[in-house]
Amino acid sequence: MDFAIKSGSPDKYRGDCIVVGVFESGKLSEAAKLLDDACKGYLGKVIGQGDMDGKANSTLLLHGVPNIASKRVLLVGLGKEKTFGEKAFLGAVRAGFKALHQTGAKDAAITLLDVPVKQRDLAWGVFQTVVLAEESVYRFDRLKSIPEKHLPSLAKVVIVVNDKSSLTAAEAALRQGMATAQGMKVTKDLGNLAPNICTPAYLAEQAKDLAKAFKLKLSVLEEKDMEKLGMGALLAVARGSRQPAKLIVLEYRGQQKMEKPVVLVGKGVTFDTGGISLKPAAEMDEMKYDMSGAASVLGTLTAVAEMQLPINIVGIIPATENMPGGNATKPGDVVTSLSGQTIEILNTDAEGRLILCDALTYAERYKPEAVIDIATLTGACVVALGHVVTGLMGNDEPLAQDLLQAGEQTSDRAWQLPLWEEYQDLLKSNFADMANIGGRWGGAITAACFLSRFTEKFRWVHLDIAGTAWKSGQDKGATGRPVPLLTQFLVTRAQQQ
Repeated sequence: MDFAIKSGSPDKYRGDCIVVGVFESGKLSEAAKLLDDACKGYLGKVIGQGDMDGKANSTLLLHGVPNIASKRVLLVGLGKEKTFGEKAFLGAVRAGFKALHQTGAKDAAITLLDVPVKQRDLAWGVFQTVVLAEESVYRFDRLKSIPEKHLPSLAKVVIVVNDKSSLTAAEAALRQGMATAQGMKVTKDLGNLAPNICTPAYLAEQAKDLAKAFKLKLSVLEEKDMEKLGMGALLAVARGSRQPAKLIVLEYRGQQKMEKPVVLVGKGVTFDTGGISLKPAAEMDEMKYDMSGAASVLGTLTAVAEMQLPINIVGIIPATENMPGGNATKPGDVVTSLSGQTIEILNTDAEGRLILCDALTYAERYKPEAVIDIATLTGACVVALGHVVTGLMGNDEPLAQDLLQAGEQTSDRAWQLPLWEEYQDLLKSNFADMANIGGRWGGAITAACFLSRFTEKFRWVHLDIAGTAWKSGQDKGATGRPVPLLTQFLVTRAQQQ
């Protein structure tokens, strides 16, 4: 989809459709007022007749509106003016694109940014409009023998901005939105792929394609390489699978080589049966999404490379399956991690932290400025926070606050949980340096406590995306989160250098 930023009177737009807002009271948005003046009260008459009540997310398509250059006018309900905020704006934009796709419009002008959104600026509105536009046309039907019919025809979106002084900020937000949307598409495509296709080797191939497209440095460690290094924790997870594990490393250099990089570590369990600690059969198919952390690293690097950010980033992806089998790791096994610390594996379904701990130790060699790991790590995080926000914990408060702020800026929010010493006692083991689980209570926190034991040499934050990386039920599929959060964090960091 193509995007453009323009200013000017909406009644002069010569295209297939123009989108304007109407409040529940019947009050018109500024753009709608201009149209109404041009068509001599036609819109007001339609609303007065009760054809459009302005309720949130309602729509009405009008054809042949007098004195209007656009072929169609789409009215979108904004709800109550007093309560119009972020949620209402996002709902209106989604409703607008849904209605547009039901027409034959090939282009459309969106004027909804002329409605003030509480505590949000124009750049936020531009960014969200772009991301939602791309979301509205996203389809994953590549594995179907017959692709979906009636795909949306909308090919161009013009975002109308009234304030010419804000055009520069709007253009920057447009570029960031387009790059972020592309990164989210990469992340969603990988997450939605069937696990017999999206294997560790497939992830390595995708990393190779990304490196070739954007001239990144790529290295892939095979199992024999990991054995030489002593990555006993990662390899313990891979033992039950016939698919060989990979440690994928991508380096993006947008700054001088001496600049310390931000390291992104993404959990890449391409299918998680739970191993010997086998999961229940119901909804086990969703465990193909257990590589969403890895997918978000590839998606974020795509966005960063598209924008050519002046920052150094290293992406590390430990990739493996977690399968039962005669050679699989057993509860009670003790393994030695790359750090030299020993781990008693009490539950083989707590595998994500095992592959991440070796990847985090591996990150030390890059002398990172900061390390962020992203993982669908615990069901406990979903219980605690639901599917609304990502769980966040770490050993550096300024870094945590930067990420929380990036989430607020992009509406891809995270929420900080405590990481206090009292929780560390739950990981005690009689037979090793630590156990890989801490019991039933505080599971998201004890998982992060486990990881914290491998991050003492750098600033680190952990993002638990178990509740936000995908949707279940009728809308089952990957969400592309937390690519917006991570991309905004890196954009801000690049601007500060």
